[in-house]
Amino acid sequence: MDDGSIYKVSRKIKRRELHSLYNLLRSIYQDSQFVGEIQALWPELPLLANLRCGLWYSPSFHSTCYFKSTDGHTGNWSFNPSRLNMHVALLAAQRGGCFIVDATRQGKRFPDSFSKTIPIWACVLNRAVYQYRQRAIDGISGDPALESDHVSKSEIETWDCSLHLPLWISDTEREKIERQIDKWVCILWAANADIGCLSKALKKPLQPLWISQNTVVWLNEVPESATWTFTPIVLVSASHPLPCAQRMCDGGSGWNYIPGAADDEESWARGLTPALFWKHALALIEGSTESCTRMVAEIVERERVLRAYRGLQANQIKVKASRKSCDNGNESQQQEQTLCEVHMKSVIGHAPASPTSSISWIGETYLAVGSASCGQSAEIGVDCVIECGVKSHWLPNKANLFLPLVDSKHERFSLQKNLFQAMAFAKESILQQRSILIICANGEDLSVCVCLTILLALFNPEGAFDGGSHFDKICVTKWDVRQRLVYVCNFAANARPSRGNLRQVYQYLLSLKNPNRNSLEVNSFGAATEGE
Repeated sequence: MDDGSIYKVSRKIKRRELHSLYNLLRSIYQDSQFVGEIQALWPELPLLANLRCGLWYSPSFHSTCYFKSTDGHTGNWSFNPSRLNMHVALLAAQRGGCFIVDATRQGKRFPDSFSKTIPIWACVLNRAVYQYRQRAIDGISGDPALESDHVSKSEIETWDCSLHLPLWISDTEREKIERQIDKWVCILWAANADIGCLSKALKKPLQPLWISQNTVVWLNEVPESATWTFTPIVLVSASHPLPCAQRMCDGGSGWNYIPGAADDEESWARGLTPALFWKHALALIEGSTESCTRMVAEIVERERVLRAYRGLQANQIKVKASRKSCDNGNESQQQEQTLCEVHMKSVIGHAPASPTSSISWIGETYLAVGSASCGQSAEIGVDCVIECGVKSHWLPNKANLFLPLVDSKHERFSLQKNLFQAMAFAKESILQQRSILIICANGEDLSVCVCLTILLALFNPEGAFDGGSHFDKICVTKWDVRQRLVYVCNFAANARPSRGNLRQVYQYLLSLKNPNRNSLEVNSFGAATEGE
């Protein structure tokens, strides 16, 4: 072995030791203390986690949101109506602001989701609200949604529609982003987002504030949130902005602090979830590297068995057998508590629902979406269930339909090949005025896509069942799919279907319009363009 190969192997071993599971969890725990200190400055503001990294940095969140850093990358700025996060704006409007927690490993103070994605989002919503109110004042008729919400003309004239970016963003980049804002506002209007609901709730324009561990906060000069002239979206970057790991000493053997430790959880968590981590956090960080790894393996396996007993999906995590048993035999086997997503229409002024009631009814339709952790149909008040997954956990009968579905990353046409069964089942059930709950493992992806297909093919744009009459008259486009997804997100705030599964929905709908078309033809599902 030459010197170069030895050097590469030694670096790999050193990096593996540095980024051990213990160091990662210890780093997350330390950063969570900073998040708690900032939250205590304005305890009246709700705490939200930006999925997925941010969800690790507090034991208790009011809700979650999904702002992608890629939408804020230089030269790739975007406003995506598929990630509208309208529930965040509504919650902030009602509560006078909110916190959003995230972190980054890149050695930067803030992730791009904070530096540009959220500022773009806030500016677009502010301008849309301004336009809504201006149209109402001008007396534009023909649209019942444009009713005046009793905002004076002077208030409209002073409404802040400017783009608020952090000071470290260059003027050149700022100008390039500003040139696209109006285009993104048009996209928001075209997506049929409920701007009227936001306008009625939002009394002050949205504006981001940035707080990191390098931010100096004068505790004797912290203003009350009610005194601000805007609705604050406080962006809390949880980690120290260090370019690499740093050795920490706390009286023991020491450990390595890793900035943005929670990022890319699939590569290190070994099946551990944020909820499980916070149930056992103190025991995990008070031990050693070896004991922490053993404890995580035992916690994950114990939870897998419990979920299997409850009839929920429980993937087995392969771990090496430990030579020593971990001394935690008296630890209680508590059920993992799930973090409930907040229904967009009921988020204002309400606490998160209990896990067994975390289903979202889609408007006045007979449809609802939820996760596999929902109770039995009799407990949650639905007549029948469509279950999406790799294994059925509901008793088979005429009222239930099981669709053997896997994610598009594992099989490209799994959803598309099974949608015809869902359509036939849904049409028959709705004609008999039976309500339908559509569930999948997390209630965010496959179940949303099945619901989306049913709505597009069997309901009109107003959400009324017509058996497909409206669908037969239109030429379906990718933009139609995105518009209806925005409609679903009005009620299911945690809806996050993947691009691959949305592509399969679109291809299936095209096959309904043209039966001679190859139903498994591959077509990209990118951003809708003009003319589509």
